[in-house]
Amino acid sequence: MPYVPHTEEEIRRALGAIGLERSEELFDDLPEALRDPPIQLAEPLDEVSLMERVEALAARDRTSGPNFLGGGVRKHFIPAVTPKLAFQSEFVTAYTPYQPEVSQGVLQATFEYQSMMCELTGLAASNASLYDGASAVAEAALAAVRQTRRDKVLVSRGAHPETIEVLQTYLWPLGLELEVIELHDLTTPAVEVGADVACLVVQNPNFLGTLEPMRGLADAAHAAGALLVAAVDPLSLAVLQSPGEYGADIAVGDGQPLGNPVGFGGPSFGFMVVTEALLRQLPGRLVGQTTDVEGRRGFVLTLQAREQHIRRSKAKSNICSNHQLTALMATINIAALGPQGLREMAEGSVRRAHELAEALRSAGAEVLSGARFFNEFVLRVDREPKTLRRQLGERGLRAGVPVPEAFGLGHAVTLAATELTTEADIAALVGCLRELGVIAGAARAEVPA
Repeated sequence: MPYVPHTEEEIRRALGAIGLERSEELFDDLPEALRDPPIQLAEPLDEVSLMERVEALAARDRTSGPNFLGGGVRKHFIPAVTPKLAFQSEFVTAYTPYQPEVSQGVLQATFEYQSMMCELTGLAASNASLYDGASAVAEAALAAVRQTRRDKVLVSRGAHPETIEVLQTYLWPLGLELEVIELHDLTTPAVEVGADVACLVVQNPNFLGTLEPMRGLADAAHAAGALLVAAVDPLSLAVLQSPGEYGADIAVGDGQPLGNPVGFGGPSFGFMVVTEALLRQLPGRLVGQTTDVEGRRGFVLTLQAREQHIRRSKAKSNICSNHQLTALMATINIAALGPQGLREMAEGSVRRAHELAEALRSAGAEVLSGARFFNEFVLRVDREPKTLRRQLGERGLRAGVPVPEAFGLGHAVTLAATELTTEADIAALVGCLRELGVIAGAARAEVPA
């Protein structure tokens, strides 16, 4: 639709209706210095020069080279078939499939996604995805509150710090209590779950990369009549015990490792899978398989009241949509790799992370994580983590997610490795840390204030 500006007469009538003479008066509440600041623009460029300028700016973002960033978003191998199929026009342009008779392709793809997530987590029912891992955790907590009719949520400090913030944002307006359980030796200790607790939320592997004692935590929650919400790395489930096997009631997490590019931190999608007893508490969409009047297989949105989309105050959640395209990318990616491919990626990530940790220990660095970690671990450093991150970036390495002060570890960062990490990448990081004086015994580089 072409842009059609208002006519002078329309503007005059609108201003007259609110008692103003000039459009500028609409902004009188703003400080004068902000109303019309001078903008220093370069001279205009022709098309060829403009494209050269844009390409030069884009080239400043280096996407190659060693990458050890984790903290919820990691760089994994994505086969070419994943974006090729996911970006077909019928998927890219699809909207919420309210009308199944014209939405069978999207509905079937979503049904396959749900089936894959159920198989990965070992639980009975998956929704059609959520916005991200943090909101999925918060929605799981609300589902537990509804199911148990209790008003307190316990969360391990090992959950991603941003997840804890989102949980607080969700729970506080509803008058629900959130209590954070501090870690002991980088893992969640045995907890005493009270009779007022709706659920215990534990991330595995946790934010520091350490594997949690999930079976014991599930038993502690269930003994008090509470639910266990397991926030999991989906790729880790290719080699670790599934949430269903250790007794989790709800499995949630962020699906980025399953086939979404890093993309400056997003977009990704959240997933949520529950036991059959919690099926009616699922927020968002659920696709079911059925047959039509002629007995042919078909797919429909199911177990969802219409107010889920319209009467938000009466819905289980105000999330009625999902991240369809990014979840579809995961579906294609899992199908392309298969169980063996996923396992090889997970095993490669574990192997490279342990090789990195051992190389750093051998060089004299203080690696805090024990033997039980997946593909991230903690490194104690001698300076502000943000300073180190910048210094490594200047040398072509992306590494060092700062560990927040709440963990009580002092100056520390997490490092991640994946199946894409090479021996040369590991050597480059160790060499850079030596050069910067981070590793004990090395000549310390000057650290700007």
